[in-house]
Amino acid sequence: MTLIIPASARIARVIVAVGLIAAVVVGGPVLPSSAAPSDKTVVYAEDPSVIANPARGWYHHTETHSYPDGSGWTPLDRGELTALRARGVTQILRVVYLERYVGADLDPVVLAALDADFAVARAAGVTVILRFAYAQGGGAPPVPPYGDAPVERVLAHISQLTPLLRANTDVIAALQQGFIGLWGEGYYTDHFVADPADPSVVTDADWAKRTQVVEALLAALPADRAVQVRTMLAKQRALNRPSGTAGALSAAEAWGGSNAARIGHHNDCFLASPDDFGTFQSDPLTLDQDYLAQETKYLPMGGETCAVNAPRSSWPSAAAELQRYHFSFLNEDYNRDVLQSWGQDGIDAVSRRLGYRLVLESSRVVDGPAATVSITLRNDGWAAPYNPRPVRIVLSGPQRDITVPVPVDARTWAAGQRVTLDVPLGTVPPGDYRVSLALPAAEPSVAADPRFAIRMANLGTWDASTGRNDLRQVVRVGAATPAPSAPGGPSVSPAPTGPAEGAVALPTSTPSTSRPGSPVDRLPETGAASTVLGATLAVLLLAAGAAFAVIGRRRGRRTPS
Repeated sequence: MTLIIPASARIARVIVAVGLIAAVVVGGPVLPSSAAPSDKTVVYAEDPSVIANPARGWYHHTETHSYPDGSGWTPLDRGELTALRARGVTQILRVVYLERYVGADLDPVVLAALDADFAVARAAGVTVILRFAYAQGGGAPPVPPYGDAPVERVLAHISQLTPLLRANTDVIAALQQGFIGLWGEGYYTDHFVADPADPSVVTDADWAKRTQVVEALLAALPADRAVQVRTMLAKQRALNRPSGTAGALSAAEAWGGSNAARIGHHNDCFLASPDDFGTFQSDPLTLDQDYLAQETKYLPMGGETCAVNAPRSSWPSAAAELQRYHFSFLNEDYNRDVLQSWGQDGIDAVSRRLGYRLVLESSRVVDGPAATVSITLRNDGWAAPYNPRPVRIVLSGPQRDITVPVPVDARTWAAGQRVTLDVPLGTVPPGDYRVSLALPAAEPSVAADPRFAIRMANLGTWDASTGRNDLRQVVRVGAATPAPSAPGGPSVSPAPTGPAEGAVALPTSTPSTSRPGSPVDRLPETGAASTVLGATLAVLLLAAGAAFAVIGRRRGRRTPS
């Protein structure tokens, strides 16, 4: 005999199968918690807005003076800095003019005033690009005497400043060479050229004195901080290296602590002429241009525009050079004529892409005794972070947070590249944990301050109370019941009371794909997952299948063999 299944019953079985498939594809299978999937992927939506992250973006120019009569000091104002940060400006250039001290040691008054400025910046959540100088230009062209100090005085002042600089490294994003010449830019100087009336001639003896200043500043800072010089030639002479890519910092040298790895660049006449008013000095100019493009992959680069020079200062050329030279910061105050020529679209692009712009693409968790977290992200900015930046996975349980250090420095996340992090969690105590990605400041004094942490450019992930990026994932490590932390494992802290290289160059938009067989949640603009929709659809289809099955049983019949 042959059993003929009625059409209604066949339909019922197809609907049951479709219901199960829909549950997996749309929102994950409808299973009891004890049978939760062991492998889950979440895909993230990019936030198109400007992200106010530390040590990147537009900067605001500030300056203060110490005139011979004791006047001129203008302290930083916390309210003004807070207002800057509220509109997305997280750093300032602070030029400290020491007119009063050209012939004298620094006194406790000015050192205390400087320390107070750093405290205000810290309280406002702002970092400082710092420069010292003795004289500010006035008439054009300037004529000697210019008013700067001899090398002996400069070195003595750097020695006095060293404890202060080291104590405030947490808010000093970059230190510019300064000290020499008007504005601290090294050209119009009384003491670092053979003839102040012709400052274009710099002798070997003059270069030796300039190098002494650079080396003293490097010694004044921790070994992981950089000094920016005004011209490429200044670094080349200090290190006795040629221009072009042959003399530029290599990937093997980067972040190694040598002087070559710690001397960065700033260009304060960006786009102003073919050689940017003497910034590029090689013959041909392309040698210095290639040199700078290579160096700034690994070192801080910033500056300001200073003159309209179309078409080079117009937006298409400006955008190409900002990208080529890996600009991390640019003066929002000068030159306004140049900046306005870029149009609002250009300004918006600069706001988003100066420095780093880190975007989460997806994350995947695997549960069990060998639990892991994998994260894929990309850098859509023009530069990588240039100061040390630790990477952490934070696991939040009901009673505690567990921090899992990731053995990578975000400085290695180069512009235009995708990075994948695979983090094993085998030493974590068993339990269920919500997963976050944290990139806090490296300095303990501000490591817990969310304003100094890096926010990913995504929707629905940033937790402003903790400074973490919520991956919207829960991982189950080992057994379901949490156990006490084992000695020597990841660091454990109480749960917060607030709410909870070698990579590939990417185009502007890259489709994200999930691993076959893994349930996938996509976070739309609201940040909400699609699990509820999937579960609802599955229940409805399962119910429909059951109804058709009953009808089929009532109408079923046997046929002769």
